[in-house]
Amino acid sequence: MANNTADHPAGNSVAEGNHDGDFGVTVMELRELMELRSAEAVSKIQEAHGDVQGICRRLKTSPIEGLSGNPVDLEKRHASYGQNFIPPKKAKTFLQLVWEALQDVTLIILEIAAIISLGLSFYHPPGGDSEACGEVAGGVEDEGESQAGWIEGAAILFSVIIVVLVTAFNDWSKEKQFRGLQSRIEQEQKFTVIRKGQVIQIPVAEMVVGDIAQIKYGDLLPADGILIQGNDLKIDESSLTGESDQVRKSLEKDPMLLSGTHVMEGSGRMVVSAVGLNSQTGIIFTLLGAGDHDEEKKVKKSKKQGPPENRNKAKTQDGIALEIQPLKSEEAAESEEKEEAKPVKKVNVTKKEKSVLQGKLTKLAVQIGKAGLIMSAVTVIILILFFVIDNFGIQGRSWLAECTPIYIQYFVKFFIIGVTVLVVAVPEGLPLAVTISLAYSVKKMMKDNNLVRHLDACETMGNATAICSDKTGTLTMNRMTVVQAYVGDTHYRTVPEPDAIKPETLEVMVNSIAINSAYTTKILPPEKEGGLPRHVGNKTECALLGLVLDLKRDYQPIREEIPEEKLYKVYTFNSARKSMSTVLKNADGGYRMYSKGASEIVLRKCSSILDAQGQPRNFKPKDRDEMVKKVIEPMACDGLRTICVAYRDFPAEAGEPNWESENDILNDLTCIVVVGIEDPVRHEVPEAISKCQRAGITVRMVTGDNINTARAIATKCGILLPGEDFLCMEGKEFNQQIRNDQGEVEQERLDKVWPKLRVLARSSPTDKHTLVKGIIDSLVGETRQVVAVTGDGTNDGPALKKADVGFAMGIAGTDVAKEASDIILTDDNFTSIVKAVMWGRNVYDSISKFLQFQLTVNVVAVIVAFTGACITQDSPLKAVQMLWVNLIMDTLASLALATEPPTESLLLRRPYGRNKPLISRTMMKNILGHAVYQLVIIFTLLFAGEKIFDIDNGRNTPLHSPPSEHYTIVFNVFVMMQLFNEINARKIHGERNVFEGIYRNPIFCTVVLGTFALQIVIVQFGGKPFSCTALTIDQWLWCVFIGVGELLWGQLISAIPTHRLKFLKEAGHGTTKEEMHEEELTEGADEIDHAEMEMRRGQILWFRGLNRIQTQIKVVNAFRSSLYPMESPESRSSIHSFMSHPEFVPQSEEEARTVTKEAAEQVDPLPSASSGAGGGGGDPPAAFARSHESCI
Repeated sequence: MANNTADHPAGNSVAEGNHDGDFGVTVMELRELMELRSAEAVSKIQEAHGDVQGICRRLKTSPIEGLSGNPVDLEKRHASYGQNFIPPKKAKTFLQLVWEALQDVTLIILEIAAIISLGLSFYHPPGGDSEACGEVAGGVEDEGESQAGWIEGAAILFSVIIVVLVTAFNDWSKEKQFRGLQSRIEQEQKFTVIRKGQVIQIPVAEMVVGDIAQIKYGDLLPADGILIQGNDLKIDESSLTGESDQVRKSLEKDPMLLSGTHVMEGSGRMVVSAVGLNSQTGIIFTLLGAGDHDEEKKVKKSKKQGPPENRNKAKTQDGIALEIQPLKSEEAAESEEKEEAKPVKKVNVTKKEKSVLQGKLTKLAVQIGKAGLIMSAVTVIILILFFVIDNFGIQGRSWLAECTPIYIQYFVKFFIIGVTVLVVAVPEGLPLAVTISLAYSVKKMMKDNNLVRHLDACETMGNATAICSDKTGTLTMNRMTVVQAYVGDTHYRTVPEPDAIKPETLEVMVNSIAINSAYTTKILPPEKEGGLPRHVGNKTECALLGLVLDLKRDYQPIREEIPEEKLYKVYTFNSARKSMSTVLKNADGGYRMYSKGASEIVLRKCSSILDAQGQPRNFKPKDRDEMVKKVIEPMACDGLRTICVAYRDFPAEAGEPNWESENDILNDLTCIVVVGIEDPVRHEVPEAISKCQRAGITVRMVTGDNINTARAIATKCGILLPGEDFLCMEGKEFNQQIRNDQGEVEQERLDKVWPKLRVLARSSPTDKHTLVKGIIDSLVGETRQVVAVTGDGTNDGPALKKADVGFAMGIAGTDVAKEASDIILTDDNFTSIVKAVMWGRNVYDSISKFLQFQLTVNVVAVIVAFTGACITQDSPLKAVQMLWVNLIMDTLASLALATEPPTESLLLRRPYGRNKPLISRTMMKNILGHAVYQLVIIFTLLFAGEKIFDIDNGRNTPLHSPPSEHYTIVFNVFVMMQLFNEINARKIHGERNVFEGIYRNPIFCTVVLGTFALQIVIVQFGGKPFSCTALTIDQWLWCVFIGVGELLWGQLISAIPTHRLKFLKEAGHGTTKEEMHEEELTEGADEIDHAEMEMRRGQILWFRGLNRIQTQIKVVNAFRSSLYPMESPESRSSIHSFMSHPEFVPQSEEEARTVTKEAAEQVDPLPSASSGAGGGGGDPPAAFARSHESCI
């Protein structure tokens, strides 16, 4: 197809293209072109279009001016080439969610029991009422009552429906919330294009084919394109090809740029050639989308074939999965691979191991579930045995055929009682509480400038013990200005006047700054009158451009005279070079190179310097040392960043140098000026850091800056406190101390360094990764460290991924950094991290509050049902009542307790750490204390209630008898005690005032009052279905009075010192150190948490099936479908994000790990090189001491 167009003259091809919206090239031609790589692509472009300019002409766009931005034209392009948008996956309908909630095993058992009970109640056998059946049938008051036997079955079914609807509604609202969050993230995703000659940022979804896009270091490409002009451009295409090597892009060799790939170095411009579903990533996505249903079927089949153990494993990946875990466990995957030749492999690369909280909760839920299962089984067995022995043994009756239905009815009743015990025992509100708490926090954290991408990061942050922060932009304002300069042998403490500098020096300085900086960096007029000028692009370059403006010169005319196309060669800034250079070709055939970079690095490469007359003079190592001491260190001690600007001429007669041998090129420079750039500390940072220190969190600063600058800023922030014994070191020295002779990092050496390290200067991204990994893996101290890291650069990716919580900068951060992070700071501010810590601790506390409440209810309800059933043959709390208790105690309480807003007091305690148990001894004291009170009251009422209240005895009533006042009072008192205990549960650290701040949580108040109102309705008007009969006002007052007793009893409990109660055990532990050692041995394998191991040993099918946690895992599954988007700052529907999705990653976790390692090592092959450069010659310790003195 493309070939015919090449054979015709250009005119024809345009005419042919008419049906394609008047453009000279069709969607299919562009798609086919984009499938080619390197040399093939170049020859195809030449053959079909002449060159890239030819493609631009056919797409009716100008490589310099871009598109006109005319709406009609843009609309045409949308019509011809599609939009840069990928339709999201359809949300689940409400009915689907209802169906999923119904899959819960416990509910299914209840439904079956209820249906059998219903069926039997309508079946009246002939002669069934005969005396022969014994007292079983007796005691039925009248015909009407026996007809009402169906009510219990119907009521159970009805309450099951309510539970299902509540669950489904929860799932649905979650889904809705996350889709909202997503669309918000998507709208924020912007990209730089040129329209009408203006550089503007537009939302990614508005990009069209023919747009001229500017690409730079750190971008994630949002569409396919063809390079028009590039400087030193290197792309990481691993997301598409799986190859970890960076690919060099150039017009001659390989101009094809693909969506979803990352720009690792350099900059350039491309013409967009394919968007949305037509881009390379879009095509892959369509294939995946189309095959989605078949894949799901296949996966389902394979799951059915696997052994039951694995089948079940696949069903509930883990107790409370809040992050997308891999689809199968290792064993499950293996066994399935045997069945299928080629399994459908959705590789969900796990982000770290299971979160701390998830691990603890899974373990706890498993233990409680097992206990509940045993209790319910024992209850059923005891009831049946008692009935059989009593009727056929003691009373010596024989089993008569006509009595069978009546006996069966009894057995069904026993079975229902057993199931209700189980229902109450399993805390299915737990996952719901976690979900609600996290979802609520995530929503509120948006207001605190934290955009959470991985839900569990929110809770992990509460356990953080260390924060490794960048300096620029996080601790400082990232608004840089030049405040000192050393030029023409003079050190100016303020910016010099233009006439103080020799015109020749000024000329070369202004040219160097204007040309040797990204042309996307500009200073624009302020938005508001009297505001500060706007800095666009790289902030350090903005400071230098600001210097040019301060010297009453303008950089724009110079850039217009030498546009980017005329730049001969550009060495862009990267963390290994720490400098940037641009080469121009002179008219006489020679070359001039301008360089700028970290002063101690560039000065080392200088062999001359411009003197006061503007003439170069020799610059020897001893002059350099002198300058470091007299100029650079004093600037650094004022907290200034020092940048050196230099140039070099290559004469024409020497011929063209070899541009590839960088070391020869970047040498023999002439220094023009050294400037000191100030980046003031943010006003709110010192206070935020002292809050962190009070909260037991160590803040470390990791920066690429000079050690003196770093030390000065760390002191201003309060990271370094006077008179404390802390380490500040450079990357070079850090590496020398932690690596052995083979250059490998040794954990023991690292353990000697990190506890005291507070500032790591002149560090490379590899150093940052090494430090973070070292702290996380370290076993020094009682608890394992939980580390948060901030990062903004592309090369911070590995460190952000390795950290327990990675924070990316929303403003200054590159797309790659955002991709690797868990939370995006939308205002780049350190104080937002402190807010995240507060929310994280709050999540943890909310869940503990809920646990404390829930477990009290469980213990009491299970014991009451169990003993009641064994002694009186009938549970004092009926099935429907149990379901109601379960509903208020689970669903509503999780709403009430999980939405407590955080308070500043959360920051006054130390972090819990990874192995702190979920249920502390104080909580255990509260749980058991309140359980004792409730059990005493309930048993007193159960066995002596009729005497106290002077009413009929409700015990040992026959089947289908009407509800008694006696049992109604027992039920009502039980609920009242729970309600008042819910208020007690608001405090978990043994505080006295349980009402403190209660008005700040309207949800809590609403739930408690609402539950109270509903209880009145149920008791007064619930009648037969709820086994209730209306109570008098006196009886009500007594019930409420006993409930209020809970509050008084709570005060009594908190008066008992916990440390006296040695017998109390904690529960819900995290991983212990021994287990951690084991974990490390199996690192690389998907870590299986120990609770799951335990479950395998137990009767998995039984327990996992009955574990009602399943229900609200549905909530989590609702996330699953919407959490793909959560996984990336852009959703799947924005093309930008494809590659961020785990399914596309063609590597296993193992490979991914090794790739990041290799990539990290590539940045930095040598341990010593990673440091950039040392303070200023001399052996490090000496230089270190000297620089310290000079600052003092």
